[in-house]
Amino acid sequence: MLSDDVIGWDIGGAHLKAARIGASGVVLDAMQVPCALWRGLRELEHGIEAVLTRCVGVQYHAITMTGEMVDLFPDRGAGVKAIAEYVAKRLGDDVVWLYRGDGQFVPPYQAAEYAMQIASANWHAAAECVAQKIGNGILVDIGSTTTDIIPIVANKLRNQGGDDATRLVTDELVYSGIVRTPLMAMTERVPFAGTSVPLMAEYFATMADVYRLTGELPEHADQHPAADGGEKNLAASARRLARMLGRDRDSAPMADWHELARWFRGRQLARLHAACEHVAASAQMPADAPIIGAGVGRFLIRELAAVTARPYRSFADLLPLAEVTADEVSNLAPAVSVALLWQRR
Repeated sequence: MLSDDVIGWDIGGAHLKAARIGASGVVLDAMQVPCALWRGLRELEHGIEAVLTRCVGVQYHAITMTGEMVDLFPDRGAGVKAIAEYVAKRLGDDVVWLYRGDGQFVPPYQAAEYAMQIASANWHAAAECVAQKIGNGILVDIGSTTTDIIPIVANKLRNQGGDDATRLVTDELVYSGIVRTPLMAMTERVPFAGTSVPLMAEYFATMADVYRLTGELPEHADQHPAADGGEKNLAASARRLARMLGRDRDSAPMADWHELARWFRGRQLARLHAACEHVAASAQMPADAPIIGAGVGRFLIRELAAVTARPYRSFADLLPLAEVTADEVSNLAPAVSVALLWQRR
């Protein structure tokens, strides 16, 4: 028997995130599965099957996405259309609704007409949901690949950018996350062994290696192979960091690689701090407005709130939960939010 529950889907280029919301608006379940969409739409099928196996008997599906930007598609419009057609065929034309990025939903057959509004609108779903719960605040969602920083004033979104291009310019989108970001994207030089060392411009290591070495990488956050396809332990992460400097791991004590990881951590935090301050100033955010943390990088957001002297709240604190954990809900804020917005439409 089908239920009146709804599944919110956040279809990314690297992960598929889903949340089941009960008819009363309570979050019942939330999950993330790897979905390397750049390899083909069959990856999406594997992800959908994993979700439906766990969320049996749900009738309705609310969808937001960022996967349209992967290089499987010639452009974003084609990506939105292809993903919409695929999920409609798999889940049912009459039970699938696409988030349009302005609080509204459209059926799959209108995907091409509203492609640019649907594209990469998951941040808007999360921010719109938060805006219904708080008056003033800054939603910061640090994921595996990117960071969204969205100001909310008087229960309204005060964002300046509307798409990826403009959001990058305004610092509301920072292409830096705690797992998949290559270290060569973080800086050109690092301090090591008493000197300044240029980094190799190679995909040798990622921020997952950094946070594994600092001991902060959340469990199950790193769902894709390491840069070298190797093991995911301290020794392997140190080896990958060493390669960025043209070295082998044994060329320095492990303590030095841990110190280098902490340096990269500080570099990322400083970049996000600057972006957050820029967004807050542009929105004329009240000084006592809290930072609301979402995504697997919330451990950084707590520190970000501290250095900006703002109160901190977790996304999950704003919602009623059932047996699902607060961590699971906060990790998947757009998937949870798009389902709740569909219920309230």
